[in-house]
Amino acid sequence: MHMPSATPFRPTLFAAAVALLVSMTAHAQQAAPLKKDEPAPDAKMQRVEIQGKADAYDPRRDDTATRIVVNHDELVKYGDTSLADALKRVPGVTVSGSAGRGTEIRMRGLGAGYTQILLNGERAPAGFDIGSLAPDVIERIEVLRAASAEYSTQSIAGTINVVLKKTVKAAQRELKAGYGRGGGDFKSPTLNLQLSDKLGKLSYSFAGNYFRSQFTGDPSSTERFFDAGGRLTGLRQGLSSQVGRFTGVNLTPRLNYTFDNGDTLTAQTFANAGHFRQREAGRVATLQGPLPAYPALDQSMSNDNDLLRQEFNWVHAFESGGKLDAKVSGQYGSAENITYRSGAGNPATGALNSRIQSNNDVRGGTSTGKYTSGRFEGHALAFGWDAGYNKSHDARRESDALRLDILPPGGDERYSAKVGRLAVYAQDEWNVTPRWSVYLGARWEGIRTQVEGNTFDAIRNRSSVLSPVAQTLYKLPGTKGDQLRLALTRTYKTPSVQTLIPHRFTSVNNSQTDPDSIGNPNLKPELALGLDASYEHYWAEGALLSASVSSRRITDYTRDLIAFDGARWVSSPSNIGSARTHGLELEARFPLKALMQTTTALDLRASLSRNWSSVDAVPGPDNRLANQTPLSATLGADYKKGALTTGASFTFKNGGFARVSSNQTSYASVRRDLDLYALWKFNPKVQLRVASFFLLAQDNVSESTYFTPGEGSQTSRTVSQSRRGVRGALEMKF
Repeated sequence: MHMPSATPFRPTLFAAAVALLVSMTAHAQQAAPLKKDEPAPDAKMQRVEIQGKADAYDPRRDDTATRIVVNHDELVKYGDTSLADALKRVPGVTVSGSAGRGTEIRMRGLGAGYTQILLNGERAPAGFDIGSLAPDVIERIEVLRAASAEYSTQSIAGTINVVLKKTVKAAQRELKAGYGRGGGDFKSPTLNLQLSDKLGKLSYSFAGNYFRSQFTGDPSSTERFFDAGGRLTGLRQGLSSQVGRFTGVNLTPRLNYTFDNGDTLTAQTFANAGHFRQREAGRVATLQGPLPAYPALDQSMSNDNDLLRQEFNWVHAFESGGKLDAKVSGQYGSAENITYRSGAGNPATGALNSRIQSNNDVRGGTSTGKYTSGRFEGHALAFGWDAGYNKSHDARRESDALRLDILPPGGDERYSAKVGRLAVYAQDEWNVTPRWSVYLGARWEGIRTQVEGNTFDAIRNRSSVLSPVAQTLYKLPGTKGDQLRLALTRTYKTPSVQTLIPHRFTSVNNSQTDPDSIGNPNLKPELALGLDASYEHYWAEGALLSASVSSRRITDYTRDLIAFDGARWVSSPSNIGSARTHGLELEARFPLKALMQTTTALDLRASLSRNWSSVDAVPGPDNRLANQTPLSATLGADYKKGALTTGASFTFKNGGFARVSSNQTSYASVRRDLDLYALWKFNPKVQLRVASFFLLAQDNVSESTYFTPGEGSQTSRTVSQSRRGVRGALEMKF
């Protein structure tokens, strides 16, 4: 699926139109009577041939609706094994976590679901870690800073659409075999196979990827307790030893058939399997104050996550010039998480030997479609629908082998959820003048959720939102490449099933900084009014300077609040009022030859994102949304000479303190990453790619503090290491 856009300037169509005009003109001249003293035309008509490049169309520059496209070559440049690693170099995008251990992809520095993640234009299912996708099976990434009516407007921060490989330009057979090695006993073999060809009216493609990573770690933690007067009353130091591995498989077979009337039918399958294993031995030394519940805690965890999606896409062109693009898809996903905990060391609490198993399976289907009218010159008028239904079953069983007669907090819980969604939209992109185009759209979307469980009353939640969207593009007169953009949007964020159900997830050493978590069935959707404006300057091929500003006003803002329920500390989401967020993004990319006369093939790029936000209901300093990343930046360069291409990328992500509530603050450390790569082409069919990562080996530091009025505070600080590594891959076409 593509962003709504004006009919782009396509040189191939332009060439055909010019050739036809030349032919008609020549014919008219031949038929017209000769003027006096006018030479007779040649008996032979001169052949005119005009050629154009289809790649001259640039969606970022030419589309009215803002859309940044990151192509496949950019994604695989550094040999990344997961999408999470590749996205950190995209301007305006920040990533936390890693494949297999939970990935959060953010725009405008906002996490917690404010950034919409789509897979082939549809929302990724709950529990699926899209960061674990291999870049080799992805055709492109579309980054949408402002909402459009075509995609769901559940995109307060923006939308990232991951488009799987589907284009079959020519026969292709490619095999990539790689291996990574790094500190902490890091090992990562990878294997990728891609096949594509055409057989008459049938074309096919297949992309398969296997990767595995093995690692060790030894994070440390420090807990401090202070009384109301600020005196230290407790001090604990902890050290953990971790061993883990993650295995992932991505498969994307695709068939495409073209009928005699020009209709196309496409069947695409996406299968993903991810398996994560980790063992951890933790020890806490109490230097002052009371012991924790379990000073010695050993844990082992396994997580298996599988997804199968099947899509059928039919495209039909009408004689009137209209086009219908319809798609139906079905999906099945399952997840199983098993955790074993063995704790001891505190006579007051005894020993712990528990097993926690969580199972989830989801089945569902979607139907989407768009009709584009070709009746109105200068307009790209479209109507569409987007409907879906998912049914999921969840079960959580917790038991203690040493105390079978006692039901632990949470106990055995089961629930099933049904989520129905229907959306209809209309949009039009109007070329008012050759320099001014306007996009207008409106989308109505309704969501109905029903949840039933054995430990709570049935929950029914219904919400609907009407989202008008307006965007405009104006190309400044008297310039070749200066243009302005403006967008006004209404977006929202609906509560997920997990945040609605009063389903308790327990912590081991329960405290203010390590609480249990439970949902809230009374949550309401968050609504946002947004404004985006940008200036873009193109002065040479591949050269861009841009500056953009944005603002969002959010009502019914949701934040996790911590409270003591009489027995344990519990974190639960709540609507706490209004919030505001503002942002500034700067970007530059250009080849060196755009600045000076040179034959050096050097491409440079840089970006800077600065974000501000505040929550009305949270007083005090360091008040921002969902631990928003206040500042991020990227620097990069690519150099090519002969058969060698090299490059470097530096990413920066600022952290700092954030006030979660009037009683709670958090801290995240600054993050700096430096990556290098080199690509050597032995011949057109064989090349070697080598890349290094985490060269700065900077530690990750996180901290959480909870204040109890009149009693004091507790602070927990965790430090984990990043270790340098290198990976290499031999890429062969056959």
